[in-house]
Amino acid sequence: MTEPQRPTLREADATAPLLSLRVPLTPEESAAKARRFGSLYFAEHWLRTMRGYGWTVVMTAVGTPLVYLFAMGVGLATLIDANTGASLGGGSGDGLPYLVFVAPALLATAGIMVAAEENTYSVMSGFKWRRTYYGPNASPLSSAQLVNGHSLGVLFRLLLTTGLYYLFLLLFGAVPDPAGWLMIFTAALGGMAFGLPLMAYASSIVEDKGQFAMVQRFVVMPLFLFSGTFFPLASMPWAVQWIGWISPLWHSTELGRVLSYGYAEPAWLTAAHVLYLAVLAAAGWVLAKRNYTRRLGI
Repeated sequence: MTEPQRPTLREADATAPLLSLRVPLTPEESAAKARRFGSLYFAEHWLRTMRGYGWTVVMTAVGTPLVYLFAMGVGLATLIDANTGASLGGGSGDGLPYLVFVAPALLATAGIMVAAEENTYSVMSGFKWRRTYYGPNASPLSSAQLVNGHSLGVLFRLLLTTGLYYLFLLLFGAVPDPAGWLMIFTAALGGMAFGLPLMAYASSIVEDKGQFAMVQRFVVMPLFLFSGTFFPLASMPWAVQWIGWISPLWHSTELGRVLSYGYAEPAWLTAAHVLYLAVLAAAGWVLAKRNYTRRLGI
């Protein structure tokens, strides 16, 4: 009985790649995997698309805090600190530097701006101009998974932007409390609380007639000005304080001030801030899912 002939070294090298290939999935297995991980797949698609304007994202995340912090820390804050001894911190004590007071609001505002940018034209583009929702929706991915994937992508950009912003706040000495890094997450939560309802609204628009410009002018800017951003909300007239009470920016800013320099407020109010933002985000997700399902059919 003769010994079987062994393959030559060249033959072994030629067959090795074939032996290392994975067995392809069946259509049923691929569909099941897409249904299971569809949200993550679409989030990956969203992030890969964002790479096309990645430098814009980075430069915005770096340039915006530099401009605002120089304006506040070197300009306005110097004038305010030199001409007033009043406490801005609402119980944090006299002599609180203005930059420390305004820093959490600037960080929260960055989250709101990112949410406004990523949940308006990009959402409508998926339905109308680029129609990027229809291809994935023709696969086993559901409308809810498209909403989830888009939201995860926006959340990633929110964390990236607020994280970089926080580093600049540290460089300017605007965060005295070691727990201040948690502001990254409260600012991101505020961005989602504003962005998801806006996403639901954007997904309901069929024709662009300047609605998003109106949102920027009559929603985003008033929230920026009347949410206790530059001065305590309690110092404003009662006639406009309600804007702050319903504003995600104010709730996110107040949480940031608690974490940044120990702003004194009752524990129940801090819990109310978190609950309000979470409810807004959840309601926006439900409405967005309904609108996506209505327009895509699945």
